Amino acid sequence: MSPKGGVTRLAPAEAPPGQKLATFAGGCFWGLELAFQRVPGVTSTSVGYTGGQVVGPSYNEVCTGRTGHTEAVQVTFKPEEVSYNELLDTFFEKTDVTTLNRQGNDRGTQYRSGIYFHDEAQKEAAARKVRAGRPYEGSKVVAELAPAGDYYLAETYHQQAPNS
Repeated sequence: MSPKGGVTRLAPAEAPPGQKLATFAGGCFWGLELAFQRVPGVTSTSVGYTGGQVVGPSYNEVCTGRTGHTEAVQVTFKPEEVSYNELLDTFFEKTDVTTLNRQGNDRGTQYRSGIYFHDEAQKEAAARKVRAGRPYEGSKVVAELAPAGDYYLAETYHQQAPNS
């Protein structure tokens, strides 16, 4: 446990045998987490922070927008039951990937959208989806596409909040 209020560092995160990880950011992590929890083949989700420079950030620190982190959801899934492309479809359905640093009323770098790939296959699949985009009335896809880096679990009271 971190002295910063219960944030735990996962570096690097590994999935259980026969499963894989996927990491996405799309505004407040609760709504996106709930969407992934409803996907058959997803075995678990957690919410946390990724993409920043501060080690073991707290929610309050991330909310300042000065840590570089974004609110994120890490998904553990069984690839024989749900494909990474299907998870990407869920991400694109639930996330406005055309607004920079904003999802709905949530604004700031901590709410930017992003796809954080764990291997080359995920990178290629995500890049294809971003290139293909959807018809966004001429808007450009601005979701961040980057390697999955350090992922810090959010505080316990944030975990599984959609189910509370």
